Amino acid sequence: MRDEIAKSVLPTGLRIVTERMPHVRTAAMGIWVNAGSRYEPPALHGISHFLEHLFFKGTAKRTALEIAQAADEVGGQMNAFTDREQTVFYVKVLSAHFERAVEITSDMLLHSTFAGEAIERERQVITEEIKSYEDSPDELVQDLFAQTVWNGHPLGRPVIGTLSTVNRLTREDLVQHVSQFYRPGNVVVSVAGDIDHAHVVDVIGRYLGRWEGPVTPVAADPPRPQADVATRLKETEQIHLCLGTRGLAQGDEARYTLSLLDHLLGGGMSSRLFQEIREKRGLVYTIASYGSSYRDGGLFVIYAGMSPDAGPEVIRLTLDEVEKMKAELVDGAELSRAKESLKGSLMLSLESTGSRMSILARSEIYHGRQITLDELISKIDAVTADDLRRMANDLFRPRLLSMAAIGPFRSDGALAKSMGDAFESYVEAKA
Repeated sequence: MRDEIAKSVLPTGLRIVTERMPHVRTAAMGIWVNAGSRYEPPALHGISHFLEHLFFKGTAKRTALEIAQAADEVGGQMNAFTDREQTVFYVKVLSAHFERAVEITSDMLLHSTFAGEAIERERQVITEEIKSYEDSPDELVQDLFAQTVWNGHPLGRPVIGTLSTVNRLTREDLVQHVSQFYRPGNVVVSVAGDIDHAHVVDVIGRYLGRWEGPVTPVAADPPRPQADVATRLKETEQIHLCLGTRGLAQGDEARYTLSLLDHLLGGGMSSRLFQEIREKRGLVYTIASYGSSYRDGGLFVIYAGMSPDAGPEVIRLTLDEVEKMKAELVDGAELSRAKESLKGSLMLSLESTGSRMSILARSEIYHGRQITLDELISKIDAVTADDLRRMANDLFRPRLLSMAAIGPFRSDGALAKSMGDAFESYVEAKA
């Protein structure tokens, strides 16, 4: 661990990880709670995201407006997000105002009232958010793909919840969820910026040191991927397509190989998919790949948006590029470019306090230690062309591939059939 990075654990079990960045004048803090959507019972689907909203809606001493004004008074940027495994509250301020940021955030976490009128107001806000999400097929198809691969598993459910589940949540449900998950032993506080570790520990201890309560373990079965095809009718101008397969867990050492494979296949403007399908043929505006990783599983996804009549050809061309990754060794020049590009993007992302704060927390949560930039670079440099081909052959097994698409699939089923046929013909030919 570098000298600038330090870790402490309070007697309550709350973990604090910091990185000093003396060349900046700001500090970014994240409070990472192990309370994501995968831990929700089906009847409470969406409760983690609902609570993320409610923590901003009033405490015993501040209204929602006063919370916002308190942050604005010190020029702070405050927000939160929920994903499948975490709920995160984050704030960025001038380092001189760090204690004030901690006081505001701790007030929200420890003293929110969850007043009935605030719950009903926010229920309506989230209802509108769900409706807005339905108007974003490029995002919706990602969840459709996760549902297809992880059918029946909590990781396959959309984080935001559904209209039916959100409308059934009661104040008692919300309070009980906080009591179960919002406990210091279930929390990592990460801070990056112009701060001193001892000062951070002192401030966090004063405002969050009396946060008590045992953590109640929650069983989290690992996802069991399955191959399938799903299409959904939506009156859109484009088809939104996801092709992919199972990915890797956060702790899998092969993740560096997968990151390079992703970069080569669909990670940027020089990637194979972008060059072949957009630049050479003009069939799409957007095509890209990405990996998403969780404690015990992951996905690898290729996303593209295209005109309906181009759907079958885009599927065939995409799978052709996948097949090339399986059959041919990447040449030295292309591999070197990909490594330098990936390392460059990593280093550029680490220039902000927010990014450093996030990496601190994720390293602690998923690896129990800090993974330094030097280690990341050495792991990327160590990946070989043989590693990439083995990874491609392991991941892209035809019988493990899935497809999800959203678009104007008419009642006659011709478009859905033509896309399904293009996908299935590849699977049958390569299986």
